[in-house]
Order: sequence, then C-alpha cells, then structure tokens
Amino acid sequence: MADPAVGVSPYWELTFDADGDVDGRERDRLLAEVAAREVRDLIVFAHGWNNDRSDATRLYSQFFAPVPGLAPHARLGYVGVVWPSMRFSDEPIPDFPPSVAADVPTDLPGTARPALDEGTRHALLEMFPGRATVVEQIARLLDQQPDDEASLEEFGRLVRLLVEVRPQGPQAAFAADTLTQGAPEGDPETLFGDTATACDEFAQALAGMRAPSEASFALPRLWDGARELLRQATYYAMKRRAGTVGELGLGRAIGQLAATAPGVRVHLVGHSFGARLVSFSLRGLPEGVRTVKSVTLLQGAFSHYAFAARLPEDPRSSGVLNGRQNRIDGPLVCCYSHFDSALGTVYPLASRMAEDDRSVLGLDLDPGHLLGAKWGAMGHDGVQAVEGTKTFTLADALRAKLPVSGCVNVDACAVVNRGGPPSGAHSDICHRELAQVVLAAGRVQ
Repeated sequence: MADPAVGVSPYWELTFDADGDVDGRERDRLLAEVAAREVRDLIVFAHGWNNDRSDATRLYSQFFAPVPGLAPHARLGYVGVVWPSMRFSDEPIPDFPPSVAADVPTDLPGTARPALDEGTRHALLEMFPGRATVVEQIARLLDQQPDDEASLEEFGRLVRLLVEVRPQGPQAAFAADTLTQGAPEGDPETLFGDTATACDEFAQALAGMRAPSEASFALPRLWDGARELLRQATYYAMKRRAGTVGELGLGRAIGQLAATAPGVRVHLVGHSFGARLVSFSLRGLPEGVRTVKSVTLLQGAFSHYAFAARLPEDPRSSGVLNGRQNRIDGPLVCCYSHFDSALGTVYPLASRMAEDDRSVLGLDLDPGHLLGAKWGAMGHDGVQAVEGTKTFTLADALRAKLPVSGCVNVDACAVVNRGGPPSGAHSDICHRELAQVVLAAGRVQ
C-alpha cells in the first residue's frame, strides 16, 4: 500500500542519516517488493531543504500526483528520499500552508529584529543535535542585536561551532562546495573570515533584492546580514550532507537495487540540494550499473560548472562531477528559472565568499547578474561549459522529443515563477509540466 501521506502507489521511502547510512528495513523492503510489484520504471525523488518528514512527503505527494494520469500504461513505482536537512520558516513553499511558527517577515522595512522563530529553532535543533545551548545563544544575539563588533564576532564563532565546519568521518570528503576535482577542499571564508565583513555583504545583497521603493527606506543592517550568515552556514552543512548521502548512500542503494531487480529502470529527480544529492549518487554507482535511465534536476543548488570537463576561468581544472553524466543511460535534464532569487542572488555571493576574502562590494547586485557567470548555480541558468548541451524552453521541451543522452537545459520560468524574498521561486516546482519533463527525460510511456 502507499504511504498514507502520499497519494501514489506503490510508494517507498529511503531514509539516510548525515553520513549516508540508509535505514536497512526501508531498503530491504524496497528491494524485496519492487520486483514483486512488477515495477518497470522507478522514480526516485530527493527533496532539498525541508525541515521534517511531513514536508518532504507532502512535496512528493503533490509532485507525483499527475504522474499516473500522464503515463497511464506505465508500470510505475515511487521512492521518496528523506535525509537530514532543514529550511528557515521565512522561506515559503508555493501551495503549501505557511509555517504556523513563522514570525513577522524580517526582510521588510519597518519590521523588528530578525529573531529566530520557534519553527526555525526547532529545525536547527533537529539538524544539529546536541547544540541546544549554541542555538539559544545565537537566538539571543539575534534578539538583542548588540551594537558592538565583539558581539558580532561572537555570533560568527557560534555559527561556526553550530555547523561543525571541520567534520570527521564520511562527511569530511564533502567539506566544501568546491568547483574543481583537483582543488583542495578547504573551509569557506564565509565562516572563517571576518564576520562583520561577511554580514555587511549579505545585508547589502538582501537590500538589493527588495523593490526600489522598499530599498530607499531601509539601509542594510549588519544583523540582517547575520541572520543570512546563519542561513548560509546551514546551507553549507546541507551541501556537504547532500554530497555524502548521494555518493555513499543513494548511489550504493541503486547498485543494490540493480543487483536484485536488474530490469527496473531508475529515474532520479532532485530539488535544490536534492539535485546535488542525486547528481553525487552517480559517483557512488558501482562499476557497470546502467539502470539509471534519466536524471532531472529541479532548481539545482550547486555549481553550473559541476559537469564541465574544463572550467572557463581555469582550463586546467574540471567540475567536481566531470563526466558523471555518462553514468546515465539517458539524459541529464536541468530545469532552471531566473525567478529563483535564492540561487540568482545569495548563492553566488556565498560561493564567491567561499573562495577568498576579497570584498564583493560594489559589484552588480542585480539578481540576474550578481557576480557574473563564474558563481552561478544550476537552477538559475542551467548546465554550463559542457560540450553538446542542448537548451529548450519548457514549451519546446514538452512538444519535442528530448535528446536520449547528454546534458539538456530546460528554461522552466513559464511555471517556476512564484515566491517572495528571500528565496523567490526556488521551491515553486510542483507543476504538471515538470512531471511531464521527468517522464519525457526517462522515455516513460
């Protein structure tokens, strides 16, 4: 039977911890049942930032809902990947009810301090167990906003302590969102550099996202930027976890599925950091496994150069996933939208700050052009610097047959266009048209 929270059947969940270890009972159930249910095409969806299982399953239920009607004769199965991530409660998801714990928005002029609401505090405690004292100290500083540099530096120290930026064990291999395979994986200057400078830059970026009439009445404040520093630090931890869970967890699970049910065609779908997760699972596939027939990335929150053989700024270096699209027996389809302000504005700023401590002040803060092409994300402008990549509008992608291999960009802004600051349309992905893209990528009929 389908899970009560998801309206499609058969449906399974795979739950992973932060080190990529899978819930063995869930995995064994999937392996035992998928062949018995005569599933031919298995859609595996990994969420991005969601702060609990109910958010993830609600997302899966809503996204999967039109699929049976779009492919009525297909023998379909569905998997929802659940992994430890979170979202701040001021990041609304279109068509989802707002968080009941959300406070008054803090990015509007005239509003009070950017204190952490109870929902966000709870999410932080769930994501970083054993750090209750640190979370409360962070919340206190955001409430009080002391007017001295020492307090801001203390805030930065607490954020670093919260996210454990130098992890041990499996996550150590994913300690940075590096662009290149050969570059050493260090820690982001966003966390280890001067806290006041980082907060100032984030505050100015947030001010640039406001409407002109709002921006004229609201000067950037360092504590506005401090809240964004905390948000980006948690994102950094989630990026690290997404890579770990993808390569060490999901990739291995797909290999086990291929061994027990070799006739099942797997179609990977990922949103935000979940797009990073399913992409890194290609690195974890056992040699010779060719059961992944398509990968669809929805508003992917990682570098648009990840699959590049050579980086435009440094031809001697390659993307961290260089050539991994060739592990797919089908296409890698990247859906993107310029309405995604989380990826168009703040992501490139954080990525730029992760390499060095040179100030970005004075650069173009327009969401569509911030920091140039070098720091772009998949979900903002698609796969870049990969030879042979084809680009379609959403309408054209739905009319034409998609390529059967290689990288494919689909500009989805026709439907991915709703949502306010700070994330814009980043989570506006539950659309019938995007479900059609997934089926078209996998040649599911």
